[in-house]
Amino acid sequence: MSTTELPKQYNPLESEAKWQKYWEESGVFVAASQSDKEPYCIMIPPPNVTGSLHMGHAFQEVLIDILIRYHRMRGFNTLWLPGTDHASIAVQTILDKQIKAEGKTNQEIGREKFLERAWEWKAQSGGTIVSQLRRLGVSADWTRERFTMDEGLSHAVIESFVKLYEAGLIYRGEYLVNWCPASQSAVSDLEVDNKEVNGHLWHFRYPLADGLGHLVVATTRPETMLGDTAVAVNPEDDRYKSLIGKTILLPIVNREIPIIADAYVDREFGSGCVKITPAHDPNDFEMGKRHDLPLVNILNKDGSINENGGEFQGQDRFVARKNIVAKLDGLGLVEKIEDYTHTVPHSERGKVPVEPLLSIQWFVKIKPLSDFALEQFDRHNSPTFVPDRWGKVYRDWLVRLKDWCISRQLWWGHQIPAWYAPDGTIFVARNEAEAYAQAKEKFGEEITLEQDPDVLDTWFSSGLWPFSTLGWPEETQDFQTFYPTSVLVTGFDIIFFWVARMTMMAGYFTGKMPFHTVYIHGLVRDENNQKMSKTKNNGIDPLILIDKYGVDALRYSLVKEVTGAGQDIRLDYNRKTDESTTVETARNFANKLWNASRFVMMNLSGLKTTEGIQENLELADRWILSRYHQTVLQVREQLDAYSMGEATRSLYEFFWGDFCDWYIELVKSRLQEDADPISRATVQQTLAFVLDGILRLLHPFMPHVTEEIWQLLTYGTSEPSSDRPVLAIQLYPEVDTAPIDPELEEQFQLLIGTIRTIRNLRAEAEIKPSVKVKVILQSDSDRERALLEAGQSYILDLAKVADLAIVASVDASATEEAIAGVVGTVQAIVSLVGVVDIGQLVAKLERALKKLENAIASSQGRLNNEGYIKKAPPEVVATARAELEESLKQQEILRARLEQLQGK
Repeated sequence: MSTTELPKQYNPLESEAKWQKYWEESGVFVAASQSDKEPYCIMIPPPNVTGSLHMGHAFQEVLIDILIRYHRMRGFNTLWLPGTDHASIAVQTILDKQIKAEGKTNQEIGREKFLERAWEWKAQSGGTIVSQLRRLGVSADWTRERFTMDEGLSHAVIESFVKLYEAGLIYRGEYLVNWCPASQSAVSDLEVDNKEVNGHLWHFRYPLADGLGHLVVATTRPETMLGDTAVAVNPEDDRYKSLIGKTILLPIVNREIPIIADAYVDREFGSGCVKITPAHDPNDFEMGKRHDLPLVNILNKDGSINENGGEFQGQDRFVARKNIVAKLDGLGLVEKIEDYTHTVPHSERGKVPVEPLLSIQWFVKIKPLSDFALEQFDRHNSPTFVPDRWGKVYRDWLVRLKDWCISRQLWWGHQIPAWYAPDGTIFVARNEAEAYAQAKEKFGEEITLEQDPDVLDTWFSSGLWPFSTLGWPEETQDFQTFYPTSVLVTGFDIIFFWVARMTMMAGYFTGKMPFHTVYIHGLVRDENNQKMSKTKNNGIDPLILIDKYGVDALRYSLVKEVTGAGQDIRLDYNRKTDESTTVETARNFANKLWNASRFVMMNLSGLKTTEGIQENLELADRWILSRYHQTVLQVREQLDAYSMGEATRSLYEFFWGDFCDWYIELVKSRLQEDADPISRATVQQTLAFVLDGILRLLHPFMPHVTEEIWQLLTYGTSEPSSDRPVLAIQLYPEVDTAPIDPELEEQFQLLIGTIRTIRNLRAEAEIKPSVKVKVILQSDSDRERALLEAGQSYILDLAKVADLAIVASVDASATEEAIAGVVGTVQAIVSLVGVVDIGQLVAKLERALKKLENAIASSQGRLNNEGYIKKAPPEVVATARAELEESLKQQEILRARLEQLQGK
């Protein structure tokens, strides 16, 4: 290949768009429904259709893509199935705002028109995140893209609901649920964020009905007193034993309520007396069932007080709270008010405190489902968690699960397949016709049915995702080929939301766990090591970094920051300039790959395959091939163990260190036109072989730049063509231990260390790069001297040595007017005679030392001044101490150099 055919610079944006388009259009990522190859399948954790790409998405999808590309190149029948979640509450919130801005309400436009608008919105805006994911270079099979409300998945949702209902595992009842007044829907325990707030603990006097005194109760929610139906004390509390069975006259409401005894009451909290509101507190609800207490609901669904609140009816719950406290204070019934920090559950979507509310909802009986998942985990470690510590978290959650409230008071979503007769009879069916057929069979006549207006919890449909996306409940070829799937890659924060839902649903409907392994990744943290979140407004838009540095640089930087499986990563970022040192370093690596590859290709002209050429390998060739095959072994082991960060670092060290810094430098003289032809051909072949392997190894991490270079290396052009295969489906390098020579690698490290030591000595003596020096290498070891002899041409060339002596011993005169260093047990002595004016060098070093000592004295004076330490900002003091420490190290180095030059 001629130099003119090689572009001088790599253009990431152009190359990335070109190859992503070609890969998708040519079907490179499309999996085969039937194949003799072993299947490997990952389902995308479906992002919300309302979403836009954030750094957490980018990190997760890059991890998945690395695994997918790696297994595709290993010859697996690889399927990465993409898709999105319909996100009931998020979409409904968007549409509610739009409709409100038009001066209308949902009820005015009706459910049918509302859903038309929802589907229109989905068609116009719902694909944003999909197009953004494609920019990440993900190698998903877009021909199989799914949506949780598409026809096939909706069929699976209905079928699963009906089957669970028929098995007695879905029921409808009136229970206390988490209610979000903002979205006016039930939310699950998993959709609640517990936030610590600074509030108050109010102590109120509740008069005894007989007028002989009062009890003091404490509460953080005064408004709920309107629904109190008892006051409870501990049966072992001697203070109140005589009052058990008597009654209280509930203030304001003037309802007579009993004093009951229950062991649940904590005698140490407050006064030891607890108000009981069964309709608005889960613990009170359970106590109410034990004591057969009435349920008094005092809240409307929008969080305002209802008709049971008397004079406070219509007031918002927090307005009513203030007015109730004021009323009780006016009645002389406020004992005291304390500041109180406590945890208040907030709706994740509505962003307001939830209310425990008595409501008729649909539930799934969890225990029969969780028991099977527990058995699979305990007996078979299925699924296997990476890191394994998350397995315990998963198991503990399964043990603690309560029945799952699956109905939501929304319109966007899967409408519950239940129809009601006028007398309240429920008909659960797959469609309306089937429901009417059931009704006719029961009543013997035509009646009018009404479908339940609620929709199912989004997690119900996404709980079916691993198998519904493959065609279940039908026994499709995709289902037979790819189920169970191979790996789930997800964050720890949705083990409860999603992972447990999938294992329970899959276990019940398929009898198998939905994936063999769950790889739990960490979080992406900002430049201050803070978790990125919307509330902190500290997120980083990955698209900005992609536009600036290229997607390969972003991908590589994200993964290289992972120090261990499941560990968080930190991404340095300058918000004023949209610059990232982390990603810039990765871009530099991509540029280094491009430039090194360009050098190699420029020197491959005239390359011919020679029979037996491997017999002509020289020391450096055998070393780089050993390091290469060792790297293949390491990287494959690391990828198989989900240690993607370690794999990137292994590749970085091999490519930049061994290949670029050393091997290319070592063989440059052998590439000259006048070099020995056999030696030249050997090094060309070795360069081409190792570079090809590097590109294959790096491809899962940096797919676009590696594809571009591989096409140039292999075909001399980077224009996509159906006539040529692509790197994306080439075989990943196989492990071959035969060329690995640990002893040679260890010996070669001595050679590299020797060259590095001589270079450092030259720098210390300020010898110009163009000046060659006289060097003595002394070692007592015959083995070391033999190795140095074998590699002396490399030492002469790379360390700029004119005269090299390798000896067993040296006399004292050899070290006069010389500078020496040690690498292992080898002493390197660089003669300064005729090369450096030692007197001038000593004088220069003495001046530098004097200046440094003055700076040290000044720094020590400041830091020993208590006044300075107290007044100066802590970060300034810390910087000053770090600078002093660095200056002391420099002082030590300068003194050592002076002593050596002066022969002390």
